Amino acid sequence: MTKIKTALSLLLTAALLSALCACSNGGSGSKGSSQPETAGSSASSVPDPTVVNGTQMVTDAQGNTVPAPAPATVAPVSGDLNEMVSQMTLEEKVGQMFYIACPLEDAAGDVSEYHLGGLVLFGNDFNGKTADEVRADVESYQNAADIPLLIGVDEEGGTVVRASSNPNLCSAPFSSPREVYQSGGWVAVQNTEAEKAALLRSLGVNVNNAPVCDITGNTESFIYERSFSGNSQEVSEFVTQTVRIYGEYKLGSVLKHFPGYGDNTDTHEDLSYDQRPYESFVQSDFLPFQAGIENGADAIMVSHNIVTAMDADNPASLSSEVHRIIREELGFDGVIMTDDLAMQAITKYTPNDASAVTAVKCGNDILCCTNVWEQYPAVLAAVQSGDIPESQIDASVLRILKWKQKLGLIE
Repeated sequence: MTKIKTALSLLLTAALLSALCACSNGGSGSKGSSQPETAGSSASSVPDPTVVNGTQMVTDAQGNTVPAPAPATVAPVSGDLNEMVSQMTLEEKVGQMFYIACPLEDAAGDVSEYHLGGLVLFGNDFNGKTADEVRADVESYQNAADIPLLIGVDEEGGTVVRASSNPNLCSAPFSSPREVYQSGGWVAVQNTEAEKAALLRSLGVNVNNAPVCDITGNTESFIYERSFSGNSQEVSEFVTQTVRIYGEYKLGSVLKHFPGYGDNTDTHEDLSYDQRPYESFVQSDFLPFQAGIENGADAIMVSHNIVTAMDADNPASLSSEVHRIIREELGFDGVIMTDDLAMQAITKYTPNDASAVTAVKCGNDILCCTNVWEQYPAVLAAVQSGDIPESQIDASVLRILKWKQKLGLIE
């Protein structure tokens, strides 16, 4: 695979020239040759960024050279992580495990009431707002939290864009990584992912629920437009580069959707069964996840597909065996999270409160959900009754706090 470490710092700094308020490449990344480079080819050099009197400059949407906005910051909390966990109430610890869709009303109130670990922003949290308004919203959520929040978003590019779909924030939505690579090769991919990271960090977002690690070349597949390629080597290279770039920006990365979506149907709408043999995952689908893990990925998001070769009875997100594979076979010791528990593949399978409890019992550290008012009390009650050991909650919270520390949210 391409080794680009020596070029990364230049690439990431240069990305500020076209990211943030302008996204001046029209959301599609830099253009290279008409034919994309193959996986393993060398990236081109990137021009030096513009610096005036020691100040980093960017080009805005009107072509003017202006000072680059700094990443939005939040005051970190201090403390030894193990001691922090030992001093937290059970209510606070359970709350850290919830990473919920940002409520339309009184989000700060929910942050405080449920001691939330994080919020996920969607299109309505950006639509029509200026960058200053988005930052103010995020600041209000952070101010309501005793421990700084994970502020996440799905900014994949292509069909899944939350922030860059707002012309006040970006002149055009980011194109899909597949399209960026086809038009400009690896340099364009690197620049675009750096532009995303710079934009999101400037708005106060500290996690991108990306990169997509799914592999498919089937144009009829549900996941096709979100997948980088049907080639496991190319997807692994994309994941490697993206995770490294996000790490440079202190932007959290989430590998999704384990164990690999393949050509399965949309779990937003219904149950989905994956009948492929286990060997196909080992030989292909696991490879991008392994690449991400080896390059410091922070979290893995587990899909709701029922993968019969691993667990014929339960969605992957609610399967102890799938989580064992992540920990023992892939050797991942970071945060494991569910895909959204409000998706139909889960709500048609089990009630809301039961899904949250099962998700924790089978090994998830973070629950992505919408109905926190149902799921938080259910998990809390399960711990209080002894159905879920408090020691398991402590271990999950410690992993979450380590992630927050890595992002600069805890000193």
